[in-house]
Amino acid sequence: MTQRIGWYVHHHGRGHLTRMLVIARHLGREIDCFSSLPRPDDLPPGISWTVLPRDDHPAPSLPQDDPTVGGILHWAPLRHEGHRSRFAAMAAAVATGRIGAFVVDVSVEVTLFLRLLGIPVIAITQPGERVDEAHRLGYAMASRIVAPWSHELYAPAHLTALGDRVAFVGGISRFADRVPDPRRRTDAIVLLGGGGGTAVSADDVAAAERATGRPWTLLGAGAGQWRADPFAAISTADVVVSWCGQNAVADLAAADARAIVIPQDRPFDEQAATAAALGGSGLAVALERWPDANRWPELLDRARALQPDWDAWRVRGAAQRAAREIEAVIAP
Repeated sequence: MTQRIGWYVHHHGRGHLTRMLVIARHLGREIDCFSSLPRPDDLPPGISWTVLPRDDHPAPSLPQDDPTVGGILHWAPLRHEGHRSRFAAMAAAVATGRIGAFVVDVSVEVTLFLRLLGIPVIAITQPGERVDEAHRLGYAMASRIVAPWSHELYAPAHLTALGDRVAFVGGISRFADRVPDPRRRTDAIVLLGGGGGTAVSADDVAAAERATGRPWTLLGAGAGQWRADPFAAISTADVVVSWCGQNAVADLAAADARAIVIPQDRPFDEQAATAAALGGSGLAVALERWPDANRWPELLDRARALQPDWDAWRVRGAAQRAAREIEAVIAP
């Protein structure tokens, strides 16, 4: 029996799902996905989907029921039916013996639980200061850790200390195989938002439009019209203004975009760390927060002057490299 791959897909935003779908193209195995997200309408053949109950609604009702267990974990509420049921569903799948390894993107608790069941885990990590006790426990439990960015541009000490268990595979983009055409560049300004939420308001964007004297194309949840395939828009734009999620940055790299990146508030300063790496390497104009409206003309001029070498983010072949890391664990 060819062993299948289990895959835990975190429900926050769209990036974890997108990353799974991109890597799955390069795996010669069927995949059993587990997530609190609804089953995607366009799920490819060979990928099953189990919808897990949420474990954060309702929140723990008793103040003494610390879901972090004193900081050892991130979230493990006591007496919560949803929490019990989601782990029971994954345990039942493992008990069949058909799953040879599990990709976890992302959860310390799921990583720990699956390892205790005797299943090797490939943990997909994210940028930021992940040096707390829970993350250290999760990293210790993983057979392999996949970091989807370039080691040359961002190598946090807590990951490099783990040696060859960490694979910096490069940015994973669904557009990695496309080639942008610089001759098609327009004078458009595109705001590329993500699905994870933002503090930037419609009034903020309207003020930026007025300051620059031309309309912006707004793409992404929380930023305007969601577009399933934004590649044409971001690869032909004069400048792309973007948040700093891992998928968004990888897409900017694939599109060879001239970009202004603005980190949104995320746990462990994930997007702030990514923005610092991009700004320090000259790949993008990196800000700390949404700027005052009167700064936008100067910021756009700075972005237009960039000549970013996006090859440094190692998007080409990243999904294939991630797939090889998974295969190495399931079939050593």
